[in-house]
Amino acid sequence: MTRILAVANQKGGVGKTTTTVNLGASLAAARRRVLLIDLDPQGNATTGSGIDKAALDASIYHVLLGLRDAASARVRSESCGYDLLPSNRHLAGAEVELVDADAREQRLRQALRPIAAQYDYILIDCPPALSLLTINAFAAADAVVIPMQCEYYALEGLTDLMETIRRVRQGLQPSLEIDGLLRTMYDPRNTLAQQVSDQLMRHFEGKVFRTVVPRNVRLAEAPSHGQPALVFDRQSKGALAYLALAGEMLNREAAREGGGSETGMAT
Repeated sequence: MTRILAVANQKGGVGKTTTTVNLGASLAAARRRVLLIDLDPQGNATTGSGIDKAALDASIYHVLLGLRDAASARVRSESCGYDLLPSNRHLAGAEVELVDADAREQRLRQALRPIAAQYDYILIDCPPALSLLTINAFAAADAVVIPMQCEYYALEGLTDLMETIRRVRQGLQPSLEIDGLLRTMYDPRNTLAQQVSDQLMRHFEGKVFRTVVPRNVRLAEAPSHGQPALVFDRQSKGALAYLALAGEMLNREAAREGGGSETGMAT
């Protein structure tokens, strides 16, 4: 059964795109069929997947406006091992063009229906804003993954995100849940980071991933090569962290389905 996850945080610079790309590549390495959707006009997940966003014939922009179907707009990221619905600067105009459109919050959900069953996981990289694009992602998703740094301002922004999720549950997607909070760029030597981490564990008991993504130079360098850290430097701490996150997710899924804890992670 397909699981659709929106990777979201309205605060920029928290490792959202890094998480989407590297989690997608790690799930693909575990022999899962993965589709990544770049729903950010910056197109960073597209370039991070090794795709030239300036040379696209079609993108998620065309899909949302009904100009192309999702099947014909997707491309293959060989470096990451997954399919991609890419993005570029054209997506910035989509929200204005969708203002008067029918079912404007449901465009992504409707577009995915014909192809969703072809994948085990669909990961949506959301823009760093609580916008119509983010609402489309939430309306299409089963759950939200929230990457966040363990700092004071991150906790403030989390409140707004939770309110948006609550409203989407009420009006668009009643079954939307929080899949988990992921602590990113984590430095265990930082006292504030430890304190915020402890607060998250208390307030979101059972919803904070055990996996912690550390600050890692190789993880930061990988996108400029159009590769996930798994390919760029498989033994780096960043790559190992996202492999661990994929394993944790797969074990959770197996537990939900009552099928044991075998993840099938490739070595």
